[in-house]
Amino acid sequence: MRETERLSALIGDIYDAALDPVLWIGVLEKAAKFVGGPAASIYSRDAVSRAASAAYQFGLEPRYVRLYLENYAKLDPTLPGYFFAKVGEPTHVPDVMAYDEFLQTRFYKEWSRPQGIVDSLNAVLDRSATTAAMFVVFRHERDGLVDEEARQRMRLIVPHIRRAVLISNVIRLKKAEAASFADALDGIRDGMFLIDAQGRIVHANASGHALLADGALLHAVGQKLGAHDASAEQALHDVFLAAGTGDAAVGIKAIALPLTARDGEHYVANVLPLTSGARRRTGTNYRAVAALFVHKAALEAPSPPEVIAKSYKLTAAELRVLLAIVEVGGVPEVAEALGIAETTIKTHLGRIFQKTGTGRQADLVKLVAGFASPLRGSTTSVAEP
Repeated sequence: MRETERLSALIGDIYDAALDPVLWIGVLEKAAKFVGGPAASIYSRDAVSRAASAAYQFGLEPRYVRLYLENYAKLDPTLPGYFFAKVGEPTHVPDVMAYDEFLQTRFYKEWSRPQGIVDSLNAVLDRSATTAAMFVVFRHERDGLVDEEARQRMRLIVPHIRRAVLISNVIRLKKAEAASFADALDGIRDGMFLIDAQGRIVHANASGHALLADGALLHAVGQKLGAHDASAEQALHDVFLAAGTGDAAVGIKAIALPLTARDGEHYVANVLPLTSGARRRTGTNYRAVAALFVHKAALEAPSPPEVIAKSYKLTAAELRVLLAIVEVGGVPEVAEALGIAETTIKTHLGRIFQKTGTGRQADLVKLVAGFASPLRGSTTSVAEP
């Protein structure tokens, strides 16, 4: 199969998985092979507790998945760098820390090396104040470190995986039959519209009709969907037209298309193409080429570690040591946990004291506690299998 056909088929499978979570395992297998690795995963990370939760994974032995979730997630030295990377941008180990330093960590020696894993290519799919949903492709020693080709291939599929995960979280149709798609969507809080290639509304759920009746954000003239914001309306119709010719034509558009209401309220629209694969069965009318999901935009607050790093100009390594000091304890314990020499920890700690104006480890604990968000309950998640 030619590369373009291979990519197009993979994109179609990704969007099918947005409606049928069972398909994610096969998608991850194909995605890993496309990028150039033996394993891939979609998972969530908490920057404060350092806990991890795997939604879908392929290629790793269950024993090592369990070990990571129960023990080694807290020891993963790449977390700060990956967590604070730009959403959607592929990042690998040398981007976030010195690779020689990574090889000396307990995480590498006890979890990565026994599996032959030498690198990983991560991309943040979505992020809230304290958590992030991520997509990762692991690199085996036979694959070598991530190269530019792997990074470019990752960039081709991440926008589609991100859109599929976001939409999957909106519709939550794990137990609904595809044939009853439209009826099931009537109970969704977000506005939902099935749209044809000309931008006409084929079906709208109850919340969608409420948005149209209000008229502050969206309206319909002769069944053609319109938006208060003229530029956003044009962008929407461009996507609907592209969706009529298949998944690949949609490209990376409308992952999170911003919409503004007359009163200044901000909303986000996500588009799911319906013209390919198993999604053809989700509508009762094949005129629909896309499903549009509209919801009010939430305030995206930076996480406490991110705020701390920016406030005191801490490097990724210094932030990693600071979080470890707070969670693990003294220098010997942190050195053992991170697999780094005590002298290196002391060097980082000295810089942290200087930048934060503190002099004791107890002061650092108080400093981090002072940045803790009272809204810890707000999280970003990915659909569980």
